[in-house]
Amino acid sequence: MTCNPVVIIGYGNPSRGDDALGPEFLRHLENTREQGVLPPIFDTITDFQLQIEHAVDLQQRQLVLFVDASVSATPPFEFHELTPRRDESYSSHAMTPAAVLEVFTQFNDSPPPPAFLLTIPGKNFELGTKLSQESESYLKSALEHTVTLLRSPNATIWRGLCS
Repeated sequence: MTCNPVVIIGYGNPSRGDDALGPEFLRHLENTREQGVLPPIFDTITDFQLQIEHAVDLQQRQLVLFVDASVSATPPFEFHELTPRRDESYSSHAMTPAAVLEVFTQFNDSPPPPAFLLTIPGKNFELGTKLSQESESYLKSALEHTVTLLRSPNATIWRGLCS
């Protein structure tokens, strides 16, 4: 299987208001790529939640970006590097990005590619609701930041852009 050097994993429930920010982010990013604005260097994966199988998606990658919504994120978004870590989610059905990185490390007996988390603030996670207007504006800022990242697919540069 041939992989692009960057994988972007957006996760959340599209039926729960701002929890849809991860999948919605990927939809907008794909549209931006189709317009020719971005280099074709990334693959996208969307899911309701992170699971142990996502560790396989990190193989043969140079950079990983996880995208999620959070009630505690600082507007307009937070962006930071991740390290592998075994936590309470390690053996559960829904995992943290750090736990996915730890699974990668354990199964491959090597460190994962540099990985980052882009967290977009959300406040409305009720079933059957739409994205809040505030979160839509944060989504736009997060997309602009990611366009900058994808134009410079280098872990050192990405580290310099962490919040």
